[in-house]
Amino acid sequence: MPVSLREVWGFLRRNAVMCVSLAAAVLSVLLVEEPGEWWHAIDLRTLNLLFCLMFVVAGWRGCNLFRVLAQALLAGRAHYRALAHTLVQLTFLVSMVATNDVALIALVPFAVYALDRLGLRRRLPALIALQTLAANLGSMATPVGNPQNLFLYTAYLVPAGDFFAVMLPVTLFGEALLIAFTHLLPDEPIAFRFEHRRPLTHPRHAVLYGVLFVLCLLAVFRAFPQAWLFSLTVAVALLAARTILRRVDYALLLTFVGFFVFSHNLGQVDAVRQLLTRLLEGHTQATAAIASQVFSNVPAAILLSPFTDDWRGLLWGVDIGAFGTPIASLASLISLGLYLHEPDARPWRYLFLFTLFNLAFLVALTAFTAFVPMP
Repeated sequence: MPVSLREVWGFLRRNAVMCVSLAAAVLSVLLVEEPGEWWHAIDLRTLNLLFCLMFVVAGWRGCNLFRVLAQALLAGRAHYRALAHTLVQLTFLVSMVATNDVALIALVPFAVYALDRLGLRRRLPALIALQTLAANLGSMATPVGNPQNLFLYTAYLVPAGDFFAVMLPVTLFGEALLIAFTHLLPDEPIAFRFEHRRPLTHPRHAVLYGVLFVLCLLAVFRAFPQAWLFSLTVAVALLAARTILRRVDYALLLTFVGFFVFSHNLGQVDAVRQLLTRLLEGHTQATAAIASQVFSNVPAAILLSPFTDDWRGLLWGVDIGAFGTPIASLASLISLGLYLHEPDARPWRYLFLFTLFNLAFLVALTAFTAFVPMP
């Protein structure tokens, strides 16, 4: 069956970052005079761990785990502010273990459903903007919370204790800000009930995914061989969950491949290497944060990592750099896209609140790291 131009355009639009990364990789191979053995730049360990984590999370979503959890926490809320706090904090917590992307994909539609049932759709822009803040903030706290953390944690062989010593103070400070921002929302009485509660489907599969998730964490913390983890994940997929394989975000994996190759080849250009090394020397966090606003934080982390040993500054820069423009974090683009699909979406209202909240967090968290000595 021939593919129409409309279908091609739809695919390119849905996977724009992947297409840009792969195009940049191909051009870098063709244009750089001595690209070297660029295939060795592809970090298979990071890709393996990311694939296994995405498979587990996709499996949990298929079992309705996040929906059941949300139903249990939201039932009986009597005031809108309490409902908003619950949704925002739930997004914050889920993003720590299931990544910021998944937290928003699972919980933004649930927020839309809840406010639609309450007749409070006018509150959606502020609530979704706060959920986006929560997802990017919570994901900072753990190595598995977002792709850039997993990559940097793996690439620099960061000790677990050092990682948490660097990231937890910033995350806790941001959490206090998040609670304060959410508490500024207007309050009013509500009566929220579920007419059709969704049950947990395939409980045994949910437990199996839980076991795989524990093994993922052990592999991330280098206590379980990642090759065994990959073999077990593939075995589970083929024997019991083939449909879940189709839900893995392969576009994100290919995005990583593209940027691995592109950053390696870019580093072969003397002028670029000298420029990036000079910018990062003593200004790693600022350079990473600014680069995140332009390229997004995942590509920024991959691009800059070969030119600095300052993993702490780079980690702070790309994670705090997630706050700012919608481009700064892929998760922010996800929530923006989900909101814009709503029939009564108010894009300018959402972008105004999103920008206001994000700039406040960017300035506050940057100031916090300036006054708190790096561990």
